[in-house]
Amino acid sequence: MRSRYCGYAVGALDHVFRTWHPRTRPDEIEPTPGLTWLGLTILSTEAGGPDDTDGVVEFRARYRTAAGPGELHERSAFTRRAGRWVYVEGDITTR
Repeated sequence: MRSRYCGYAVGALDHVFRTWHPRTRPDEIEPTPGLTWLGLTILSTEAGGPDDTDGVVEFRARYRTAAGPGELHERSAFTRRAGRWVYVEGDITTR
């Protein structure tokens, strides 16, 4: 999760694309003009250990746009694929 956040924050969208499960990822990932990521807080994790094949990360990510500050709150599902964790889907709320 942290590496995906960093990918978004620094504009390394190729990394974000590679860490997204092929079954659920979009064809392309485009940057959001004027959006600046400000911080990530991991709220909880479920499973995701060395012997697990699936896991869940709940987090909050703060951002700023021309319209002002905001926050993304998500519960993200991950699965292990070829030995690496990939993002599958998430339950997202923003404010």
